[in-house]
Amino acid sequence: MRVLVTGASGFIGAALCDALLVRGDTVVGLTRDPNAARRTNPSVNWHPWEPTLERPPEAAFEGVDGVVHLLGEKINQRWTPEAKERIMESRRTGTHNLVGTIAALERRPRVLVSQSAIGYYGDRGEAICDESTEPGEGFDAEVVREWERAAHEAEATGVRLVVVRTGHVLDPRGGFLGAQLTPFKLGLGGPLAGGGQYVSWIHVEDEVGILLWALGDDKVSGIVNATAPNPVTNRAFSKALGKALGRPAVVPVPGITVDLMFGKEFGKVLRGGQRVLPRRALDLGYEFRHPELDQALGDLF
Repeated sequence: MRVLVTGASGFIGAALCDALLVRGDTVVGLTRDPNAARRTNPSVNWHPWEPTLERPPEAAFEGVDGVVHLLGEKINQRWTPEAKERIMESRRTGTHNLVGTIAALERRPRVLVSQSAIGYYGDRGEAICDESTEPGEGFDAEVVREWERAAHEAEATGVRLVVVRTGHVLDPRGGFLGAQLTPFKLGLGGPLAGGGQYVSWIHVEDEVGILLWALGDDKVSGIVNATAPNPVTNRAFSKALGKALGRPAVVPVPGITVDLMFGKEFGKVLRGGQRVLPRRALDLGYEFRHPELDQALGDLF
């Protein structure tokens, strides 16, 4: 296939591009800084794009069979008014602009796989969430609703659409796991804000696996949760990570510390969680390589 990837220089995007290139696909990347991106991965055909200001160039879509849309401002930061606008518009306007170019093409790609997030469900405590669960409350849930609404504009073009609600991706290079490695390696890791909240995690190989599966399997469409089938509490996750690293994981992080670091609004999100199951992925036949947390962390370390 010839696959266009937005967000190709992020840690998920980079892993996806590597997997596509290894299997012999041609990869096109959209980025704000093509020169820097070429130095990082010269095997990708890079094109410039400012997602909140303009539609991506039609030339980048020439011969493209599928699109994977991963672009978005990082959410793990202090939610100032300016940051919240960047977080929202990078997803809402960026996705709208991407779909605008797809709609204008004479030869459109067959499929758009648009990343979303389990923040859609809000803080749900111990309640089990699947793809049929209604959206939650809060800014993170609002962002995802708008993100997905923009992606659904693609349905009017006849392009097969898959919206992948991604959980906490386990990869030492970044994201949820990368942020915790330093304190845990120093023996200073432990449960966050009591540790009772659920962590719906996924190994990076399964995140990439689901994206590739959604890209290539015509029977997959609509909403798909990209989370491992066995979510755990933050307390259990901390214990498993400490075990994988050979370090104690008994230093609790009080909720007030999280609020001081990230502000009360995003701190509240970190102190909450979702217990998400990938029902549609399982029902449609996706086979997880890493369904259990201990095995997944053992593979990474």
